[in-house]
Amino acid sequence: MFLEKDGEAVARLIAVKPLADPTQDIFGIRDLAEEFGISTRTIRFYEDKGLLAPRRVNNSRVYARVDRARLALILRAKRLGSSLDEIRHYLDLYGREAEGRKRQLRYVIERAEETLTRLERQKAHIDATLKEIRTIRKICRQKLKSNA
Repeated sequence: MFLEKDGEAVARLIAVKPLADPTQDIFGIRDLAEEFGISTRTIRFYEDKGLLAPRRVNNSRVYARVDRARLALILRAKRLGSSLDEIRHYLDLYGREAEGRKRQLRYVIERAEETLTRLERQKAHIDATLKEIRTIRKICRQKLKSNA
């Protein structure tokens, strides 16, 4: 599944994943769902939240390259733990003419730094807890041996 790839593969998606067929300009909902390993329901959910806005042709959803790129960004941001509001903010930074690309990159850097700080703090707590549990286990084994 797209969201469960190793961290390095996900990190490489900072640039939108290249198309298998670079001449392809439109996509159906099933095409995107299959490509990203998600359900069509997930894509419709992002539409309902205003993160995607495909065109309609004869009651079918038609996605352009920009929609595909937005979906890749949404999925990457979700993988990094971003809320839908944060994702909306990030997508809005881009602007209509890509004038916000630098703002987007600064925002990603800021979010990455916050996430790294939080995860490093959690890791330190986990390491301390593991050390304590190992010490308790060692003491219990010694007591069990001395009572045997």
